[in-house]
Amino acid sequence: MNSLERILVPFGAVALAVLFFALFVALAGYPPLDVFVLLYKGAFGSSFSWNNSLQRAAPLILTGLAVAIPARAGLVIIGGEGAMVLGGLAAGVIGVYGATHSPLLAQVSMLLGGALIGAVWIGLCGWMRHARGINETISSLLMAYIGIALLNHFVEGPLKDPNSLNKPSTPPIPEASMLGLTPGFDVHMGLLIGVVMAFIVWAVLHFTTLGFSLKIVGGNPRAAQLAGLRVGRWIIGSCAAGGAAAGLSGAIEVAAVHGAANASLISGYGNAGILIAFMARQNPLAIIPVAILIGGIGAAGGMLQRRLDMPDATVIVLQGMAFIAILASEAVMGSPWRRIAQRIWGIEPNTTPVARAPVTVEAKSTLLEAV
Repeated sequence: MNSLERILVPFGAVALAVLFFALFVALAGYPPLDVFVLLYKGAFGSSFSWNNSLQRAAPLILTGLAVAIPARAGLVIIGGEGAMVLGGLAAGVIGVYGATHSPLLAQVSMLLGGALIGAVWIGLCGWMRHARGINETISSLLMAYIGIALLNHFVEGPLKDPNSLNKPSTPPIPEASMLGLTPGFDVHMGLLIGVVMAFIVWAVLHFTTLGFSLKIVGGNPRAAQLAGLRVGRWIIGSCAAGGAAAGLSGAIEVAAVHGAANASLISGYGNAGILIAFMARQNPLAIIPVAILIGGIGAAGGMLQRRLDMPDATVIVLQGMAFIAILASEAVMGSPWRRIAQRIWGIEPNTTPVARAPVTVEAKSTLLEAV
């Protein structure tokens, strides 16, 4: 029943968000059916729409992982936008001023540099949580604003290209150092990198002692300490890993799309990653299709503007409603709705009290060996 509930509740929340969005559109004076048809056409109605949606999904997969990885340790990180823009800034600097001897070396250096600065940036939130007890949700949100301010400062000041008049940017990256296309798709290599990263994270979390230890830390930090785990290191490490994913997404955007670091990096991908991770229930593999869906919705905003004269930000309203519905659905999980569903399916709830056996020395040693 738990598996069925984990599938039905999020789908029900999204359906409810779609219903409220239809009501919102109708009250605004637009035909809801036409809006949904255009959303589909703009997102998945043609090969061009698919390519546009997949291109938007590439960074969204990584920003979704930036939320999902710390969530495994019981942390809620919502500041991926700051790590993303700083990762893009690092990639813009490295692509111009460093690793100029080889295009491949430049590409690898840009990706690693972006991931590193993202890891340090969000890792600081984990350190503040462990060392000073500062809530990681609030600190990561504030750090996102600081990261955006730093990006604006550098691209409009010390690192500004004199030739970038209308949109201040860093000097352009050499064409040879730009990332190419994913084989078989008219989309840059960031899509392949994001998908591979999602599979790697999923495998690590589900099939390694690292993932098992992180689950213990997120489930019960006190039990993790009794098992000999250094909780502080796992908190900081999970935040750093999530920040690395966000920084990598920014580096990919610079190295594959923009060709320079500028204000275009402040695109909301980091914030959308929060919605994606919660819709996917922090499952790295489920993040992939959810990111494609959200990327498609974002890509369809322009078609709504052209065809119905609606603001292209209308799709953000849909995303916001979906996010609120997903958060509200968490209150339904494990509530009396489960007992109602169990009776519908003919499953009697287990009401037998479970006796708690004392933890023996042998049991503790077995847990330590497993970790």
